[in-house]
Amino acid sequence: MTDLNAIGARAKAAAGELAALRAPEKNAALEAMADETLACREEILSANANDVDAARAKGMAEQMLDRLTLTPARLEAMAKGMRDVAKLPDPVGKLLSGGTLDNGLRIERVSVPFGVIGIIYEARPNVTGDAAALCFKAGSACVLRGGSEAVHTNAAIVRAMRRGLGRAGRNPDAVQLIEDTSRETAQALMRLNAYLDLLIPRGGAGLIRAVVESATVPVIETGVGNCHVYVEKSADVAMAAEIVYNAKTSRPSVCNAMETLLVDAEIAEAALPVIAARLREKRVELRGCERTRRILPEAVPASEEDYAKEFLDYILAVKVVDGIDEALAHIAKYSTHHSEAIVTRDYAAAEKFARRVDSAAVYVNASTRFTDGGEFGLGAEIGISTQKLHARGPMGLEQIVTSKYIIRGEGQVRV
Repeated sequence: MTDLNAIGARAKAAAGELAALRAPEKNAALEAMADETLACREEILSANANDVDAARAKGMAEQMLDRLTLTPARLEAMAKGMRDVAKLPDPVGKLLSGGTLDNGLRIERVSVPFGVIGIIYEARPNVTGDAAALCFKAGSACVLRGGSEAVHTNAAIVRAMRRGLGRAGRNPDAVQLIEDTSRETAQALMRLNAYLDLLIPRGGAGLIRAVVESATVPVIETGVGNCHVYVEKSADVAMAAEIVYNAKTSRPSVCNAMETLLVDAEIAEAALPVIAARLREKRVELRGCERTRRILPEAVPASEEDYAKEFLDYILAVKVVDGIDEALAHIAKYSTHHSEAIVTRDYAAAEKFARRVDSAAVYVNASTRFTDGGEFGLGAEIGISTQKLHARGPMGLEQIVTSKYIIRGEGQVRV
């Protein structure tokens, strides 16, 4: 098994060096990482082609293959993401609060790096670049552990980024990859308390559950996306059809894709056929309640499990509901607290939905597909948190720094 203690020790040493860097030095290193990523495009794309071929041979679904696949455009986007992070304000060293006490002590709370951040994720090579860039700008070293399906791609990307760091005169150990993708290594990483200050899992429900249940390292839980769109009775039907079509079909394999459609009974007869016709363009399989199936006979019966499932596929659960309260109750029961949307022309309904839905992102008349660090102006994201402690929603630079107090005195002692 890989010597994680050695990796952790190197990361800890690199974190100490990184914490002392100023913004221009970090930005220059990020630019060098982006340059090397593009300079090594042939090596990276070749490694990715091998990973994709192997995954296809093992029967990986097409939607998941899409998440694994790198194209020249996606590689360009990865490099652009690094440059975008370089352009963002430095999150380290900010004065968050401060003041002077009655005894004359001057107290400041300032933002500081975590130190070493571990990221454990599945077959998403873009996470490799995003996570490394964000951690570096936030002043932390990162230890990456991707899935076996993308091991060659991730290794090629990390080699390029490490070359970029070296070229910029920075310690390459600020970015390290664990190439051993065994379960034993993953379990050991989750318990690497001597070196890891934070662990962020990014992937499906099984991975996230395993990390939350097994880790002794502090964890930020990122989210499975059982996302809902509720078409309220006053909704513009054409707008609803476009929002549903985008939320379900633009990229069904990602966590911000919708999985359940709720339609108010007062508008269902008019809205469901229009929405279904749009979804038919992508051959979306509909699984509906009895009232849905009376309007859309082609829908297959929905089970209880269907309303709780993250399909990550061209499959959509549908339910006709009697008003906003039933919609809110359904979402409260089945939601994974990721992203939910209402389509409505009623201001009161919109405000009620926005206040009552307990999710990281709540939309009014917009697609759930916008829940993304890049779309939110964060430059990139390291994951989407569905928990409530420390960070919630897309996590960018501000969410991966911590703080400390600096107290300045003139000889004060406590009485």
